[in-house]
Amino acid sequence: MSALFQPLKLRDVTIPHRVWMPPMCQYSAAPEGPSTGVPGDWHFAHYGARATGGTALIVVEATAVSPEGRISPQDLGLWNDAQTEAFRRITDFLRTHGAVPAVQLAHAGRKASTDRPWKGGAPVGPDAHGWQPLAPSALAFDERHPVPTELTVAQIQEITGQFADAARRALAAGFEIVEIHGAHGYLIHEFLSPHSNHRTDGYGGSYENRTRFALEVVDAVRAVWPEDKPLFFRVSATDWLDEGGWTADDTVRFARDLQAHGIDLLDVSTGGNARVSIPTGPGYQVPFAARVKAETSLPVAAVGLITDVEQAEKIVANGEADAVLLGRELLRDPSWAQRAARELGGEVRVPDQYGWAV
Repeated sequence: MSALFQPLKLRDVTIPHRVWMPPMCQYSAAPEGPSTGVPGDWHFAHYGARATGGTALIVVEATAVSPEGRISPQDLGLWNDAQTEAFRRITDFLRTHGAVPAVQLAHAGRKASTDRPWKGGAPVGPDAHGWQPLAPSALAFDERHPVPTELTVAQIQEITGQFADAARRALAAGFEIVEIHGAHGYLIHEFLSPHSNHRTDGYGGSYENRTRFALEVVDAVRAVWPEDKPLFFRVSATDWLDEGGWTADDTVRFARDLQAHGIDLLDVSTGGNARVSIPTGPGYQVPFAARVKAETSLPVAAVGLITDVEQAEKIVANGEADAVLLGRELLRDPSWAQRAARELGGEVRVPDQYGWAV
């Protein structure tokens, strides 16, 4: 029996199998006006195709908790009623076709206000719907990015409240799982890493201080998120820096803290907080997830160039992770889960309209 196609129950939510879709920004929302941050037809078709293709869990892309928290002006948001209402159409469709709808809540921090990747991804100013980024410290991400405004303690607390408000809206929008984005050099990751956090107050310096904001966000979200629904956290397990960054050792320690604060699964990625050379290859990030799983009791999901059916099966069967998140592969093949199920003898829901293709 395939390990990849066994259900996974987290709290009271049962995910049909272990082939999941990670959050991948589409940069396709309106940048201004009443439709700012509102999911539209592209998002409905994009996520709907992966649901009809058999994906068990679909994590909607980084969705900002405030206008200033967007990566680009074209990002999705969950800070108003129009956004909340528009998401219901998507979550209803995903659920109808057997997928569990999840959403990643995010604040981009110093990497905010950038153009779409296919337009070069450079920072944009007010003339292109941009704004001044915020960060733990007044340190630019790189030479292209502007120096961000250092957050005051009052602003940090305000953002914590914005995460909680967005979680309430996520529930109203029909999502079953929330993931807090603490990876890829965005705001929470910026607080975690000494590379980007040079504060000297209670939010900087020691490990305990640098993790304070992340845990306060987790506590605020967990307080408003139903007890019977899971809460995920995405982490970059390493900055890939020789010194002065967030490390795999930090991640293992942090995983235990997150679990104590009510996190149900750690989504383990890497990098994004510095311009570094990363040694990529098939499954290159899986060992970081495997280490967390081996050294803690927190369930984990693995990401990173997982493309092959047998590769994905072995990751779960060998106990390296509890699930796999397929990014680029699900962009190439929305029905990857159905193909994998045929190869491994697993079961995946197929829409009646597609039944003759099975």
